[in-house]
Amino acid sequence: MSEIRLAAESRNEFGKGAARRARRAGFVPGVVYGHGHAPVHLNLPSHDLMMALKTPNALLVVPIDGKDEYVLPKAVQREAIKRTIEHVDLLLVKRGEKVTVEIPVHTEGELAPGGNLLEHVLQALPIEAEATHLPESVTVSVEGLEAGASITAGDIELPKGTTLAVEAGTVVLQVIGAQASQADADAEAAEAGAEA
Repeated sequence: MSEIRLAAESRNEFGKGAARRARRAGFVPGVVYGHGHAPVHLNLPSHDLMMALKTPNALLVVPIDGKDEYVLPKAVQREAIKRTIEHVDLLLVKRGEKVTVEIPVHTEGELAPGGNLLEHVLQALPIEAEATHLPESVTVSVEGLEAGASITAGDIELPKGTTLAVEAGTVVLQVIGAQASQADADAEAAEAGAEA
């Protein structure tokens, strides 16, 4: 995963008024914490941050006390209607440090014929990996799976240097059989009533 450098500025004004002024000026208020470090308050460029956060678990590089530091987005608050970023919490990480994150699970292939449905029991897979080498996602083949089949976390091939942060037996995907239509169910019920 590539690093995304953001030209953040330190922030010494707090409160709703200061946050509104920062947003009007094209910034998002944020706070960096972790490693026993006192929280550092920053203003991050709004558009650059929005683009960076389109990548799951984006590894960001921000200047803190004149030194570039690695951070991961931990919590992102968005405005309810416009979905613009209102505030971001960032976790300070070090090269070589293991962190636990969730990565999206993508599927490829076609289920067995018969109108079966694929249910994503987990939308994202909890994994542990080195902070500067986080995978963006995992892809799982569902080719030819029949109704009743499931794929567990332990069945998924993980990228090198990545380990599961969930029990191996946890179901991630399952195939659900096609449901009979309500009309078919009513007809069957009427037939059963007629026979009785």
